[in-house]
Amino acid sequence: MRLRVEFTTEPFDLDEAPAHALAAREVIEAAALDAVDVGPFGNTAEGGADAVLTAVDALLRRSLEAGATRISLQLNVVGEGDR
Repeated sequence: MRLRVEFTTEPFDLDEAPAHALAAREVIEAAALDAVDVGPFGNTAEGGADAVLTAVDALLRRSLEAGATRISLQLNVVGEGDR
């Protein structure tokens, strides 16, 4: 099964990326995922179910430890034609 996760961390800071956003980015970029798109207002990652779920667990833990007060995420099951 393939999964796609879309997430944001808050609070936002338009002047520089907050520590919780950097922590989330580090987790996602280091994970064994097939596709990662990191942006200022939203982030997307895709891969096998185990890799995505492991990354989401680490992302939640590290972002909260780094000061996130809200993490919004959406997780979708994707097929080969959904990319």
